Amino acid sequence: MTDSVKFAETTGRREGATATARRKELRVPPKMKAWVLGGPGELKLADKPVPAPGVAEVLVRVDAVAICGTDLEVIAHGDPALVRGGKPFNQDFTPGHEYMGTVAALGPGVDEFAVGERVAVEIHAGCGRCERCREGMYTACLNYGMNYPGHDKGHRANGFTTDGGFAEYAVNHVNTLVRVPRAMSDEEATLIVTAGTATYGLDVLGGLIAGQSLAVIGPGPIGLMAVGVAKALGATPVILIGTQRDRGRLDIGRRFGADEIVTAEESDPVEAVRRITRGRGVDYAMECSGAPKAVNQAAYMVSRGGRICLAAFAHEPVLVDVAHLVSNNIYVFGIRGEGRSATRRAAALMAEQRFPAKLVHTHTFSLEEVPTAIRYAAERVEDAIKVVVKI
Repeated sequence: MTDSVKFAETTGRREGATATARRKELRVPPKMKAWVLGGPGELKLADKPVPAPGVAEVLVRVDAVAICGTDLEVIAHGDPALVRGGKPFNQDFTPGHEYMGTVAALGPGVDEFAVGERVAVEIHAGCGRCERCREGMYTACLNYGMNYPGHDKGHRANGFTTDGGFAEYAVNHVNTLVRVPRAMSDEEATLIVTAGTATYGLDVLGGLIAGQSLAVIGPGPIGLMAVGVAKALGATPVILIGTQRDRGRLDIGRRFGADEIVTAEESDPVEAVRRITRGRGVDYAMECSGAPKAVNQAAYMVSRGGRICLAAFAHEPVLVDVAHLVSNNIYVFGIRGEGRSATRRAAALMAEQRFPAKLVHTHTFSLEEVPTAIRYAAERVEDAIKVVVKI
């Protein structure tokens, strides 16, 4: 027997042992722990069957999940979740949508990923058959929520219309997966979704923003990511606007590359932006705060022909000077989720460490501590920004 044959046999045995160990490590149990939403604000830890992936789906072992402001809305008020045609309450529904994990099983016909690969997920998998999905606007799928017996048109939005990531396992459509770089931690990988939302917003505003100016209102997770992505794409100047309460977040915004910081109690945001841009106004504005006055402020911050992206849910109707928008040819866009495969582009920027995304992660809790994690996120305990549950 030649040395090359011996080497091949030895290597084959090693690889076979590794594959066997991996299969054993990712052996899927019949039951899993998952948080289930009862009435408004009521979560309980329960045993649920581990879901099985169907055609074009994979089973993800959830390794970490971040808490988003929209999760808080779903848990407290229901909207914008839609489960079996109604509110998500008392329907054995598991929330959570900003998660990452390890591929544990493949559905029929899936060869794009392998068991053992680390992945982050997008929320939305459109039905693929409606007009919006055929246009590529799967986050605006016309069959949103139509994914239950008797009304299943193939749509999925994990954590909104289908079970999400506050669990040990979740099923995802293959189109929603993005590979996680080996050197990236689980906690940082959960932020790919947040960066994807910011990237989608900038894409809608114009995409090629090198040399263009941007005002970001609200230094929350999406606002901070918007600063980082914009600077990575060459925007200048990037102006970040917040309040006194946001001082810690504004400091992080500087580390993300913000050229100017505006504190609302110290300077009128509109006047400050106009001053920084020598009276012209910014090319683009991203409203990430949900504050009632913010949309109208954005309208007065942008230059004629400028563009505004609304990336936050306002909690009450807002007044906007429509005459100003019309007479100045200002465009207003609303976004939801991470459309146009923006998550993949965000993951690429994070893999190249184009901005310090990990600074947004401030607290980590275990699966059993989800209620505490939610409280930290909702009340901003200890200046919490992005709270992650490590499973």
